[in-house]
Amino acid sequence: MNSIPLSRITLRYNGLFDFDGMYAALTDYAKNFGFIWHEAEYKHKVPSPKGAEQELKWVLTQKVNSYIKFEITFTVHIWDMMEVEVETNGKKRSLTNARIYIFIDGVVTFDWQGKFKGSGMSEWFGKKYQEWVFDKREGDYLDMLYYRIWDIHAMLKKYFDMQGKKHAYKGYLGEG
Repeated sequence: MNSIPLSRITLRYNGLFDFDGMYAALTDYAKNFGFIWHEAEYKHKVPSPKGAEQELKWVLTQKVNSYIKFEITFTVHIWDMMEVEVETNGKKRSLTNARIYIFIDGVVTFDWQGKFKGSGMSEWFGKKYQEWVFDKREGDYLDMLYYRIWDIHAMLKKYFDMQGKKHAYKGYLGEG
């Protein structure tokens, strides 16, 4: 199994936000683009007078084909987390006031099923298969995941109202 990690992307925010809405947006994104969502970790530390602290790890996986798999990992750390009731447009909403760090990591895995593991002959066939079929297109798969992650990053920044309404990678993969 050959895995190629992508560079880590970081998002930091301090202020009011709708945590449940952010969670729903990410899970919807995962469903819409064929990823399987898995909550790998959840830690909730006893709240101090400033608020609670949470550590979360969410893993999105997508089996692109029988040879290639994408994995996106969100490592989320939240400090001073307090629920605040805010009135917007005459309606009361429950928002979260906190400091949040989100680290996004991506990995492209080749031969994720381990079909070419075991004997020397099997591994030799695996190397040849990689050379003949995927070495020329390896960059395509890396780019696909790279721009997918930047698309998620832009969606989160827009969600936190940290940028304008457009972003550089919108539509790069030819999707709506």
